Amino acid sequence: MTDHVYKLIELTGSSATSIEDAVQNAVAKASKTLRNLHWFEIVETRGVIAEGRVARWQVTLKVGFTLED
Repeated sequence: MTDHVYKLIELTGSSATSIEDAVQNAVAKASKTLRNLHWFEIVETRGVIAEGRVARWQVTLKVGFTLED
C-alpha cells in the first residue's frame, strides 16, 4: 500500500437550485483542470436573498486530491 500526500484547495460553488447543486457545480468545474480529486468538506454555507426569497446558494468547500509522484 502506498502512502499518499494530499493537497487541499478551497472552492466556492453557487446555484439557484440547491446546496447540493452548488457542491456539484464546484466539484465538476474543478475536475476539468485537476486530477485525483478524492474528497470534500463543506466549511461554509450561505445564500443570497432577493425580493424576500432565497435567490442563490453559495457553498465553500475544501477539496482534497492526491499529488502525483
